[in-house]
Amino acid sequence: MMPPFPSTSTRFHILPSSSSYSSLLPNLTIITTTKSFIPTMSFSLSSSSSPSLSPSITDPKEDSNDHKLSQVLKYHNQTKHSFTRYARGPHGLDWANQPNPFRRFVSAPLLPLLHYPTENQTPTIEAPPYSSLFLSLPPPKPISKSTISQFFYDSLALSAWKTTGFSTWSLRVNPSSGNLHPTEAYLISPPIESVLGSGFVAHYAPKEHGLEIRAEIPSGFFPRFFPEKTFLVGLSSIFWREAWKYGERAFRYCNHDVGHAIAAVSVAAAAIGWDVKLLDGLGFEDLKKLMGLEVYPEFQIPSRSIKGKLPLIEFEHPDCVLAVFPSGVGGFDVNYEELSSAVAEFSKLEWKGKPNLLSKEHICWDIIYRSAEAVKKPIEIENGFIADPFQSSGLCSEEAYKRFTVREIVRKRRSAVDMDGVTVMERSTFYQIMLHCLPSGSGNGEKQKRQLTLPFRALSWDAEVHAALFVHRVQGLPQGLYFLVRNEDHFGELKESMRPGFKWRKPEGCPDELPLYELDIGDYRLLSQRLSCHQEIASHGCFSLGMIAHFEPVLHKQVWMYPRLFWETGVLGQVLYLEAHAVGLSATGIGCYFDDPVHEVLGIKGSNFQSLYHFTVGGPVLDKRIMSLPAYPGPGNDA
Repeated sequence: MMPPFPSTSTRFHILPSSSSYSSLLPNLTIITTTKSFIPTMSFSLSSSSSPSLSPSITDPKEDSNDHKLSQVLKYHNQTKHSFTRYARGPHGLDWANQPNPFRRFVSAPLLPLLHYPTENQTPTIEAPPYSSLFLSLPPPKPISKSTISQFFYDSLALSAWKTTGFSTWSLRVNPSSGNLHPTEAYLISPPIESVLGSGFVAHYAPKEHGLEIRAEIPSGFFPRFFPEKTFLVGLSSIFWREAWKYGERAFRYCNHDVGHAIAAVSVAAAAIGWDVKLLDGLGFEDLKKLMGLEVYPEFQIPSRSIKGKLPLIEFEHPDCVLAVFPSGVGGFDVNYEELSSAVAEFSKLEWKGKPNLLSKEHICWDIIYRSAEAVKKPIEIENGFIADPFQSSGLCSEEAYKRFTVREIVRKRRSAVDMDGVTVMERSTFYQIMLHCLPSGSGNGEKQKRQLTLPFRALSWDAEVHAALFVHRVQGLPQGLYFLVRNEDHFGELKESMRPGFKWRKPEGCPDELPLYELDIGDYRLLSQRLSCHQEIASHGCFSLGMIAHFEPVLHKQVWMYPRLFWETGVLGQVLYLEAHAVGLSATGIGCYFDDPVHEVLGIKGSNFQSLYHFTVGGPVLDKRIMSLPAYPGPGNDA
């Protein structure tokens, strides 16, 4: 979640560590940055303006579950960073071909949405206090131009423009790795007064804060399948946007961003009294039709990584569709077989607009597209739609929050580019943040497992992601390594899989309902920095963490869970972002870390558990060279 421009690299020497894990801290001279870490890698690529391409699937065996699992595990292992080798990526940054961060559908009608007052102005719709949403949702408001405008304004819109020297770039409410924003959003809606008199599919254009109308849909579609006042939000990914900077590891980061977007949508909807849930019974082909992504020609995967003019690489990969409906509506059934049949008719709609070109030249990292092919989800006709009752999160320190409204938090959220190394967090604040990271909430007497709290309740599976925490500066809590168990069914397997000398005891003052455990006491600052690609931001905060996912056992059951594990880490990361800002601090997602050294620190062998995302929370250092400008109206271009 770093800015799109590179910071200056600095060279320094790492001294041997006195840590018990000193074997992981070799005496090396390395190149790093304390802000945006951009490793440079050198290797050959084939270049061609008209490359020879191979079909997506060339052998019937490639469609088998075993082959798909093998492909995913190959991708995951090949894209690991290590002390001696980074995952393959571009040699430097090709600024002439930096992708346009804004997808537009040329000639599609653009309907502007309403803008909302900011500081020192009276809002037209009162935003509830941020912390209140974790206890209960407000009464639902009707779907209108005003509420739909607010929904996008507080979830996926621009939040500011930044400028320094000759560089200008935009920030968004939803964060993104490298601020590259591969995620696109679609509104599939019944008629909305003052927007359109018929049901429609629209692409959300964040720069303009408007809806590009792609197609009108039959009037009977929504009443047939969904409760009144329900609409859908589709999310897709443009892999090229992320691969331009990060190469093969980009598929991971795109799915982090999907998770952040799911959480951003869920929190913005909650402020209006709306609930959100994945329509996860639909398959890949259904999502493609529903969002109008058949407009893109089928991309044929090359037999190796190639460079050249590859406009087809800018296609959008459909990730998921979310149902947004009034809170408290209760459970409702979705007949996925009939819904899929109805969505198949969307191919016959009159789709408007052609996607704009994002870059003149491209690099295709073929393993990204083979892996995306392997995790395409089939339709699950028997998979019912379950909207569980809202469960409140635990509360142990309400005074930790600064009484910010939801809008103040989501629109002022920023990714810190550095931490000050001195800010200290109160122990009660740390515990409160951890309580909001739990999927099942508190007070229901059940173990942590099912995802019932905001925003995790949008997901359709039990929690699979945990957190290994490096505590640096928390008043009243010893420095050391801690572990947050987010699915207590995994506790025995985690304990057996990790280092046998760990203590696994509850820290002092820890709430009974918080499954947080002290593993080892000591100064982990240098180690956490080294594990996160030598970035000081991981050691200069109050705490940092690695998100540890239940991995290969999950994939053996359903290989298409691979991107969903990253979605879950993105949802958890979004909570950490919002929580940090709500208590007056800041946070940053860290996608660059050394995978297997993280596992070695924890004692994890094999692939039952894997680290998928890192994060840091602390006191930010502001770069006074960078000037902030309002999101709307913006400067008119994004450099």
